[in-house]
Amino acid sequence: MGPGTLNDSGTPEFLLLGLWAPPSLRPLLWVSLLLAYLATVLGNGALVFLIALDRRLHRPMYRLLTHLALLDTAYVSTTLPQALAHTAMHHARLSLARCGAQLYVGISLGSCEAILLAAMALDRCLAVCKPLHYATLVTAPRCAALAGASWTLGFVLSVPNAVAALRLPFCPGRPAVDHFFCELPAVLRTACADTTANYRLVYGLGVPILLVPFALILASYTWILTAVCKLPSAGSRRKALSTCSSHLAVVGLFYGTVSAMYLRPRASTALPARHHKLVAVFYLVVTPVLNPLIYSLRNRDVHLAAQYVLARLRGVCTGLH
Repeated sequence: MGPGTLNDSGTPEFLLLGLWAPPSLRPLLWVSLLLAYLATVLGNGALVFLIALDRRLHRPMYRLLTHLALLDTAYVSTTLPQALAHTAMHHARLSLARCGAQLYVGISLGSCEAILLAAMALDRCLAVCKPLHYATLVTAPRCAALAGASWTLGFVLSVPNAVAALRLPFCPGRPAVDHFFCELPAVLRTACADTTANYRLVYGLGVPILLVPFALILASYTWILTAVCKLPSAGSRRKALSTCSSHLAVVGLFYGTVSAMYLRPRASTALPARHHKLVAVFYLVVTPVLNPLIYSLRNRDVHLAAQYVLARLRGVCTGLH
């Protein structure tokens, strides 16, 4: 890192400018972020809790859904608690190590989610296209292997982008990151160097991290639609498609926001920072809140599991009295 302002320990620091709001609206912004964080943690936590307790949900689709819920919870936990603390300040300082760790964990978790969504699409494809062989094709060990591969590949493939970004020279003084967390494009915009190679690396790794899983998702749903069209009745076609609707909604939310964050043309980085922050807020705040709702509101299995768990809790409370 180039010459810059050091903290008391001699370590370079970044200056996070955070989410802008007039002083009169800062309390409202803080409460909104807090409610979003609590909704994400409690919603995803409740989903994981139901899947763990009810044996009827011990199926591959719900095992993979558990990992998606854990990913969403981990993602917001790397950014929103810090954003809550920084919203109460005018500006927030972040050491190079903390900024680098947040940048790496953030892009790693996003990469994991892209690969996991492809694994979930494959699961739905086999459930619809090969229903008689589904139980033997998608076993618990294979499901665990798919989830483990998602986590491993996500963290491994994110190393080059994080290392390349943090090796850049930054401008003298305390580099100002015009964002509420150390997002990769926001950090690249603070560098006092040509970042062409970094953007090429972002786009290059975007192929195996984002576009290959997306191609697998498209292929899976092409096979699903082909199989559904061959079903004899409208009711059976509706039932088959209903098992995929939640996943499709989550895929749309994920790729819509991530492509706007990481696969946009480099010229779009000249847009005002508030546009980049708005996309990040939707991805980091809105999407993790919606995911557990999407998977539970119209899901009969989740409703039955909730009723079962509530009945057990009432029985325990009655026993205590």
